[in-house]
Amino acid sequence: MQTIDRLESEVRTYCRSFPTVFKRASGVWLEDDQGRRYLDFFAGAGALNYGHNHPVLKQALVEYLSADGIVHSLDMATEAKIGFLDAFERRVLRPRDLNYKVMFPGPTGTNAVEAALKLARKVTGRTAVVSFTNAFHGMTLGSLAVTGNATKRRAAGVPLTNVVRAPFCGYLGEGADSIAYLQSLFADGSSGVDAPAAFLLETVQAEGGVNVASMPWLRAIADLARRLGALLIVDDIQVGCGRTGGFFSFEEAGIMPDIVCLSKSLSGFGLPFAITLMRREHDVWGPGEHNGTFRGHNPAFVTATAALEHFWSDDALSTAVEERSAQARNRLVKLAPACNAEVRGRGLILGLACADPELAGRISARGFEQGLIIETAGADDNVVKLLPPLTIQPDELAEGLDRLDRAVHLALDEASGERPARPRLKAVAS
Repeated sequence: MQTIDRLESEVRTYCRSFPTVFKRASGVWLEDDQGRRYLDFFAGAGALNYGHNHPVLKQALVEYLSADGIVHSLDMATEAKIGFLDAFERRVLRPRDLNYKVMFPGPTGTNAVEAALKLARKVTGRTAVVSFTNAFHGMTLGSLAVTGNATKRRAAGVPLTNVVRAPFCGYLGEGADSIAYLQSLFADGSSGVDAPAAFLLETVQAEGGVNVASMPWLRAIADLARRLGALLIVDDIQVGCGRTGGFFSFEEAGIMPDIVCLSKSLSGFGLPFAITLMRREHDVWGPGEHNGTFRGHNPAFVTATAALEHFWSDDALSTAVEERSAQARNRLVKLAPACNAEVRGRGLILGLACADPELAGRISARGFEQGLIIETAGADDNVVKLLPPLTIQPDELAEGLDRLDRAVHLALDEASGERPARPRLKAVAS
């Protein structure tokens, strides 16, 4: 860690929260250079839905590289790209009757969001985008403009404009109708708010605190966007690729967004990879109008294709997510009263929203001492966020929940003064 302290920028975060040198990883386990093993309930901020170094994906990648497969290709046609597109159409789009075209905007989630914002404005000729309270969409300027977190926004150093901020589902409290508010806002010619280019949302706000949108609310937003002539953009970067059960998190709502952003676990292996999906009628780009050097990352095409063929040829993974979700939720419901917390989430993104914001950070720190990698989320970092690999086995999940239980009680002892407090610095998701 001395090398890290000497040379890496002060902007670093996760190595502060988890102060050890990791050496290898397999499945749901990380191992440090001292041979200590940690259960991973973080999964690369959702980039490792299939765990670390999954053998099927690893084999596909090793074979491809050993055969001198093309690594970098901009947007030229390669066998790896065509293989991914064919598999994505066959395993994801056709079974869900989704008639999308695929854009490769660059390697990360914020690239996918930037492309979506630009496209929505190009299609509609409008400028403003409706984004929601507690949203997180990325760290480049366009994505940052539609992000809610004040600390992240301040770091931009310039005005972040052309956004209408709206209350997310449940933000105004139980019984409040945020849909009615938005309908009134856009129906009133004197509200000062013009019809937007798009509504941009996460169905589950991961970094925002594991805030779950209801299915009726999602359907109402989709209907409002349609009536206003605006596009609906779903950011499925952290909660897509099976995190909520289905491949897309919006499937349960029965909606078809105009644009969908995917990244994180799309490669299946932790390799940088992002796509922006759009309805065919919205593909109004001219050649080269939006591009990037690393939009042809062929190793990611290879592992993504292997993941699609291995995990999405049937509903076994979705069923497992549902079962593991119930297992985890049952334990969290029993644990929540001890830390005065609310259980939130869908699928295998779950949260303990603690009434005391400092307690969540203590739980994460004590979890690390117990060999558990777990992070916090929310505007006040008050939510302990469970984000294990979807491939976690029942006994591994039970072991991780046992470690979390011990961490909670150690944190409570610390808060009551029975145990010396140790500082913890919050990491910020990339």
